[in-house]
Amino acid sequence: MATAQLAVKVAGGSMQSANVVLFQSDPAIAQLLAVNLRGQFHSVHVARSLGELRAAIAKHRARVAILDVELSGLADVNQLHQEFPGVAIVCTHRLADEEMWTAALSAGADDICPSSDTPGILRSALRNASMSHSAAA
Repeated sequence: MATAQLAVKVAGGSMQSANVVLFQSDPAIAQLLAVNLRGQFHSVHVARSLGELRAAIAKHRARVAILDVELSGLADVNQLHQEFPGVAIVCTHRLADEEMWTAALSAGADDICPSSDTPGILRSALRNASMSHSAAA
């Protein structure tokens, strides 16, 4: 966990006013991400379904949604992108190869990371939260 925390500090600080919602198929990954994100964001909410993710994005005015693309699918990424245009979408996938990366970006994701790359997911969440904040300002 120290590596993930160090990576986040290198990424440029925290987004203490931003909220994050995440939806992951692996409860261990969801818990690890939530623990590490809580130190960097105002609030972190773990959703157990895509419907719960949508409701949590709206309810908590999330700036970032971290979504397991294997659990949901690219059509859901596109729908979230259309439904919540100001929310940065960071996708995760067990085998995030170049083809999956391209498809996720085309569907509206801001980034895609291997689900095992906790520091990369955290860096992406911070970077994209910062960019969505700049665009909103």
